[in-house]
Amino acid sequence: MSENNTIQTYPSNKRAWYAVIILTIAYIVSFLDRQILALVVQDVKTDLDLSDTQVSLLLGFAFALFYTTMGIPIGRLADKKSRRAIIATGITIWCLMTAACGLARNYTQLFLARVGVGVGEATLSPSGLSMISDYFPAEKRGKALGFFNMGVSVGSGIAFIGGGQIIAYVSDAPPIILPYIGEIFAWQALFLLVGLPGLIVAVLMRTVKEPSRKDKIIIRGQDGQQTDEISVKQTIDFLLARKKTYGWLFLSMACSVLIGYAFLSWMPAMYIRTYNIDIGTIALWQGLVFLIGGPLGATMSGVFGDKLFNKGDNAAHVKLFAYCFIIMAISASLVPLMPTYQLATLMFLPQVITAAAQTALAPIAIINITPNQIRGQVTAIYYFVISMTGYTLGPTSVGLLNDYFFKDESMIRYSMTMVSITVGIIGIIAGFKCIKHYRKHITESQTGNYAESH
Repeated sequence: MSENNTIQTYPSNKRAWYAVIILTIAYIVSFLDRQILALVVQDVKTDLDLSDTQVSLLLGFAFALFYTTMGIPIGRLADKKSRRAIIATGITIWCLMTAACGLARNYTQLFLARVGVGVGEATLSPSGLSMISDYFPAEKRGKALGFFNMGVSVGSGIAFIGGGQIIAYVSDAPPIILPYIGEIFAWQALFLLVGLPGLIVAVLMRTVKEPSRKDKIIIRGQDGQQTDEISVKQTIDFLLARKKTYGWLFLSMACSVLIGYAFLSWMPAMYIRTYNIDIGTIALWQGLVFLIGGPLGATMSGVFGDKLFNKGDNAAHVKLFAYCFIIMAISASLVPLMPTYQLATLMFLPQVITAAAQTALAPIAIINITPNQIRGQVTAIYYFVISMTGYTLGPTSVGLLNDYFFKDESMIRYSMTMVSITVGIIGIIAGFKCIKHYRKHITESQTGNYAESH
């Protein structure tokens, strides 16, 4: 297996960054749509008469179910077809399904609408990361991917601030009566207001040009002829031959996402139950942390990683990832234990900065060791692993601990701390174990001398 050494021309800097900006806007909208539910947990519980465990399934499993399973076939499709068209279609689906959450009348309807949001959003990350990797060479990729990945925190920040202020404003308002739909509550109106305007982004996505594919490898097919087509079996063989590198990195990031989504899902409820403050105050404070810390962590980690990479440290992105995990885990364990919400929010800032850095660094590391023809599939598998772990176990682990161990709503802070400590230790160990194996395979990628995968 060898690299195609054809001289590769990348698009102009202007065109490349235009694409990154549009993709980042789409990422912001996706996180806005998926996170808005966390703000209305208490209202949804009351109106639909749900338990914490049921709510946790809405926050995690319902979304992750198809977000993860659909991601892999979509990733393979992204390796062969127009990534621009795939993303535009996905945006349309998830925006309409977010609006559908606002029309739900019972738990089943809301669950299915959340599944639909997951189906649509499954298109973005594999296709978007693949596109960006074809817009920028390896030595400039970190900055671009870091910018793209700040969409996670910016979207969450906007969800908290904007959604929180809307909820605070309409919380005492009577239900709205819509023609043909009937009565809807404030939390339902929020989903409609957030979902439908996102369709504009689907239109903007059509203005992005599809880049030509770079960094292809050449293999010998079954007929003995050289080809750049890689089968599903060959993709699996490639990953299995590098299972320690991909495996440890996937496990570590899964632990990071688990902690992250435990907090994204339950922090508003924890603030209400622990500090007895209103949703508007919660949303403003947390939103500001996301808007400040997230872009700082995502962009600076990409820039700093590129500098170290260009100075000869080819494992720079993975090393930064592992050290960030230490800070993130310590902060996450302490946030719920703070005596005031102000101190809790202050402690939350380093957690957000380092978590955003990890969110940017892991995809950079993966793309830099993965041939172009399978980047969509590999990143889809990556998101499958981290999402099935993070989205499902993150919110659910806190809900289960609270319902069946502590058996007290006010004890949710201790559930969150227990999850952070336990999962954090596993993630730190996995992150540092990855470094040694990663060096071998990043060298392999840089030289183009890929070892046979079987």
